[in-house]
Amino acid sequence: MTISLDFLPQSAFAFILIFARIGAMTMALPGIGDRSVPTRIRLVFALALSMILYPLVNKVFPTLPSSLFEMMAAIVREVLIGVAIGMSVRLIVSAIQFVGTIIAFQTGLAFAQNVDPANGTQSTMFGTFLSVLSVALIFATDMHHLLLSAMYDSYQLFKPGGILPTGDFAEVAVETLSKGFRIAIQLTGPFLAFGLIFYLGIGVLSRLIPQVQVFFLALPLNIMLGMLLFMVLLGTFMLWYVDYFGEALRPYLV
Repeated sequence: MTISLDFLPQSAFAFILIFARIGAMTMALPGIGDRSVPTRIRLVFALALSMILYPLVNKVFPTLPSSLFEMMAAIVREVLIGVAIGMSVRLIVSAIQFVGTIIAFQTGLAFAQNVDPANGTQSTMFGTFLSVLSVALIFATDMHHLLLSAMYDSYQLFKPGGILPTGDFAEVAVETLSKGFRIAIQLTGPFLAFGLIFYLGIGVLSRLIPQVQVFFLALPLNIMLGMLLFMVLLGTFMLWYVDYFGEALRPYLV
């Protein structure tokens, strides 16, 4: 009695394509894809997700190509789709880091920098804090379920073996950047107004009373008032940002 194993090459090819897309997406996503997370953990996470998704999406894959070039082209296409989706989500999270940078400039703490665990580079304290807080809120509010849904729905939006939708990705990237810039300006509006009024008042004071050491008076007051305003508004604009995160993921959900 012989057992046919003809299905093994097709199954292995489908699993490799799933791992290529999910692995590339995992390496680019915020949180699990940060540089502070060891590479082995990210690989194991991507492998586990690929094994979970395999029985759900293996029917949508084309038949095994007859040439090595076609196999490599299919793998590269899946990697590019995963990187594009992951980087789009990272652009959404980078909006809150931009908010922290603007707040740091307006409160006089732009030169107070530390290491950003997400990118492994120097960043302002407000930017690093808001970046870490946003990822924590995404997991605390179960918004990461949308990311898992986007991984699954990507196989309905971008079916394997089709044409790479470069135009759609470019349109989504431009729209994500524009919306991120808009939400950043909206969130930092109170700090921009505070900076304008504060420095205008300091300028008038220096003209009225030239003997006053404006720099030694303005810097501590600027930091104190900026921190107080940040404490008052933190809860409000983080909840606003979480709503924006959910809206920004809609293009990748069916």
